[in-house]
Amino acid sequence: MKVKHCIMALASVLLILAACSKESVKTLYSSQETRIESLVKSLISADTTGLAHLVNHKGCQRVILKQGTGDTLTASGTVSFYYAGFTLPSTTISISNMFDTNIFSFAKQANRDTTDLDKFQPVTRKLSEGKLVKGLKNGLIGVRAGEDCYVLFSGKYGFGSKGLGTIPANSALAYALHIVEVSE
Repeated sequence: MKVKHCIMALASVLLILAACSKESVKTLYSSQETRIESLVKSLISADTTGLAHLVNHKGCQRVILKQGTGDTLTASGTVSFYYAGFTLPSTTISISNMFDTNIFSFAKQANRDTTDLDKFQPVTRKLSEGKLVKGLKNGLIGVRAGEDCYVLFSGKYGFGSKGLGTIPANSALAYALHIVEVSE
């Protein structure tokens, strides 16, 4: 009987810890979303042309700095783009928080190796193949060729509790993007 009570007590403790952990992750994501809203406002207000605007899509924010032309990207479409990916531990995008890029000038500014010029070519992805993190995929839907934008999202739509390489688990992320081509 004592073993049964111990097992039940242990199970109860584990359930409480899991509930607390889930609640702390929700709080983290909420805090990240508040920081992202602040960053979005600053990106739009910093635009001297007055053309910057926001598009929300499935929990992701896309700040369009330069409007593209032509067809919009659909969930089944293909897109080619240049990018710089950043973690967002604060309300600013900083080159010191860049985790990857195929934009030569960003790599040079971050003192990254720029000798392999093949790395600085546009990336092409078919959205339906699932090779992009959920937040980036959601943020890309609706872009047009020639568009310059930022896609921002909380850790909920990023790499989640796993993290990846230098990206900590549950990190909010931002991508600076230049869209080269959109096709169906």
